[in-house]
Amino acid sequence: MIAVGDGIAEVSGLDHVGPDELIRFPAGLYGLAASIGKERIGVILLGAEEALHVGADALRTGRAIDVPVGDELLGRVVDALGRPLDGEGPIAAHARKPVEQAAPAIIDRAPVTTPLQTGIKAIDATIPIGRGQRELILGDRQTGKTTIALDTILNQFDTGVTSIYCAIGQRSSAVAAVIATLKAADALKRSIIVAAAGEDAPGLQYVAPYAATAMAEYFMRRGHDVLIVHDDLTRHARAYRELSLLLRRPPGREAYPGDIFYLHARLLERATHLKSELGGGSLTALPIIETQAQNLSAYIPTNLISITDGQIYVSPELFSRGIMPAIDIGLSVSRVGGDAQLAAYRSVAGDLKLAYAQYQELETFSRFGSRLDPDTLAQLERGQRVREILRQNEHDLVPVGEQIAVLLAATSGLLDKLPVEAVAKAEAAIRQGIAGEPRLVEAIAGGEAISADLRNELLAEARQAIVPFMPKADNKP
Repeated sequence: MIAVGDGIAEVSGLDHVGPDELIRFPAGLYGLAASIGKERIGVILLGAEEALHVGADALRTGRAIDVPVGDELLGRVVDALGRPLDGEGPIAAHARKPVEQAAPAIIDRAPVTTPLQTGIKAIDATIPIGRGQRELILGDRQTGKTTIALDTILNQFDTGVTSIYCAIGQRSSAVAAVIATLKAADALKRSIIVAAAGEDAPGLQYVAPYAATAMAEYFMRRGHDVLIVHDDLTRHARAYRELSLLLRRPPGREAYPGDIFYLHARLLERATHLKSELGGGSLTALPIIETQAQNLSAYIPTNLISITDGQIYVSPELFSRGIMPAIDIGLSVSRVGGDAQLAAYRSVAGDLKLAYAQYQELETFSRFGSRLDPDTLAQLERGQRVREILRQNEHDLVPVGEQIAVLLAATSGLLDKLPVEAVAKAEAAIRQGIAGEPRLVEAIAGGEAISADLRNELLAEARQAIVPFMPKADNKP
C-alpha cells in the first residue's frame, strides 16, 4: 500500500486485478478495486481506514463483492456487506450473490398488471403504483418522503410482498426510528433493513443500494413480489462523487463524475416484473431523492426522473400549510401504474383529478376577493372538500373499499354542503359504514368495476353515514 486516507487507498504490485474485485487488507478490512492503472490501483475501502498504514499488505481475492441472500435475512438489520447490526447473532444464510448483476433482458420482462396498494388515498387514486414499477419520491428535506415509503411497506401486511428498506447516509437515530416503526406494526418479520449510516465509510454507502437489490432479486427470481426503498439516492450520489474526486476522476456537472447517470440507471433497471416462465416475480423500487429549494431541474433529480416510471412530488408549501401527506398531485405522475390500477379507481380518478386541478387553479384567484359566479363557487366548494378528503394521518392506512367509498362521496358532491371542519368526521363515519358491508368491500377489492347498482349502494351507505354531520337544514337521509 502506497497511500491511504479519506475512504480510499492506493496500492501497487497487484497484477491482473479485475474491475470491482475485492482486495483484502489487514484487520479484516476489504476494498473494491475502482481505478486500475499500470502502476497504481485506486481502491474504495469498505470500512474505516484507521487500522491501515502505508506499507501494509494488500491481497487479491479473485472474486467480486457479494452478500448473503435468502429467507434467513428476513427480520434482520444488516450493513452493506450483509453483516448483522441488530445484535441478534450471525446470519446463517445458505447462499451469496454478487451485488452487481445484469438487469433482466427486455424479452424476460412482463407488463406491469398488478397494483401495489400504498394505503394512501392520494397515491392509489391519482398516482397508482404497479408491481414491478420504479416510482421516484422527491421533495425538499423534512417533508414526509420517508413516511410515504414506510406507509407503503406497512400496507403490505397481508399482500405477501417482501419489503427491503435501504438507508443510505441517514443518521443512526433516523434508521432506529424506522426499525422501531416496523417493529411496532409487526412488519419487520417480513422486511430486511440494509443500513449504511452517515458515519459509515463512503464505500459502504456506495455499495449499499446494490447489495439491497441483490437481496431483493433473490426473492423476485423465486416468484415473489418485492418492494425496495432506497433512502436516499441523493446521499448515494454524493458519496460516489466524493470517492470519484479522491480517485482523481475528471469531474463534470456539479463536480459529479461522467458516469453518474449510469450509476443509478444500472441500479434501477434491475427493478421489473418477470415473465411467468421465469417465475412471474416482481421488484418494485421506490427511490427517494432530496431536492433543494424545490429545484426539480437539478442534475441528480432530472437524471432520476428520466430513469424512473414516474414521480411523487412532496411539496414543502403544502407541508407548511399542514396538508398531509404533502403530495402535489399536479406535479406527480405515474407512467405505468394506471395500467395496473383496480377498475374501481378508474371510476373516480378522473373526476377526482379534475376537481382537484380546478380547485388549485381557482384558489389563487379567489384570494383577490372579487365576486365569483355560482359555478366557480361550486368548484371551489367541491375542491376544498376533495383536498380535505385526501388528508391522511401518518400510518393511518385506508383499505381499498373504504378509499373508493370516501372518494366517490367527495367527487359525487355528497360532501359539498358539509362544513369543511366536519369532513374528517364524515370520512371516518363512511369508512366505518363501508367496513361493515363485506360484500361491497370484496366486490371492489376483487377488481370489479363500479356498476350503476354498486355505485348507488356505495352512495346510499355514504349518504346515510354523513347525516349527523350535515347542517340542520340539510340533515335529511
